[in-house]
Amino acid sequence: MEDMFDDTFFMKKALQEAELAFEKGEIPVGAVIVVDNRIISRAHNLTELLNDVTAHAEMQAITAAAIFLGGKYLKDCTLYVTLEPCQMCAGALYWSQISKIVYGARDEERGCLTMQTKLHPKTIIEGGVLAEEASQLLKRFFIEKRNLN
Repeated sequence: MEDMFDDTFFMKKALQEAELAFEKGEIPVGAVIVVDNRIISRAHNLTELLNDVTAHAEMQAITAAAIFLGGKYLKDCTLYVTLEPCQMCAGALYWSQISKIVYGARDEERGCLTMQTKLHPKTIIEGGVLAEEASQLLKRFFIEKRNLN
């Protein structure tokens, strides 16, 4: 029997968060943090709602996970995020010492890989999980945003 709790399963949960962001008029990026096949935090972009440039999905998820765990380090945790983290989020993930990052779509302009941002030496990063779904949601958001202006 296949493990139902695989990267696709958890990325679908992150995509649900991205949909919530979309509905709020936020750039649709969603994130979940998982430990032992259990989601310990869920988040999505809130930069517009909070009027805060740091309120990215990853930042919200890191804070919630740290509160849940009762400590600042996210060792043995995996972040699932629908878009490759930016430099700011990658820096926060570095300091959190998260074990693994799994992202959906690449951010060719502002992503941490493009910007050559250093991650913690023990952090594993993998991309492309449900990349098409994540990318289509972002494209739909920006098309609708352009049509409203």
